[in-house]
Amino acid sequence: MRDETSAGFARLVQQIAASEDRAAFAQLFAHFGPRLKSYLMRLGSPEAEAEDLLQEVMVTLWRRAGAFDPRLASVSTWLFTIARNKRIDRLRRDKHIDWEADDPALVSEEAFGEPVPGADHAYDLAQQNDRLRAALALLPPEQADLLQQAYWEDRSHRDIAEATKIPLGTVKSRIRLALTRLRAVLKDA
Repeated sequence: MRDETSAGFARLVQQIAASEDRAAFAQLFAHFGPRLKSYLMRLGSPEAEAEDLLQEVMVTLWRRAGAFDPRLASVSTWLFTIARNKRIDRLRRDKHIDWEADDPALVSEEAFGEPVPGADHAYDLAQQNDRLRAALALLPPEQADLLQQAYWEDRSHRDIAEATKIPLGTVKSRIRLALTRLRAVLKDA
């Protein structure tokens, strides 16, 4: 019978670190492989890229199992963080732009009769950003932190719940409450 608890997963990682236990690795791969692949695809990776990134995550698990500290994070949080970082690294590495002369994005908006955004537009955006920052500062820190993780770090509510050790329902309700407060503050501003 498999021990699919956080402590059980931590023991498997420790077995890999101590004796390169292939059976422990296989158990972790079987459990986390599909979840990590799905997570990477939700982040926007095509299936083939998600599979490649999954392989990189699991190689990192094999090579760096000794660096895992169960006091700092659960195995799940550790692996999902590695997956997210691998995807970011891939995006940075593959970042290239293929320019085509007839690309509509390169055509001036003036060609369509629309004004090109200028200094006024930039000023308006800066004001909106300032209002948003001020509104976020009025939220309780735990709500602001959950919003940051959900929207700026693009983490799922489940990942946030696991990382913060807060029940999933509580995470969802705090995020919803924070968004409601944020809307009210921005509406009054």
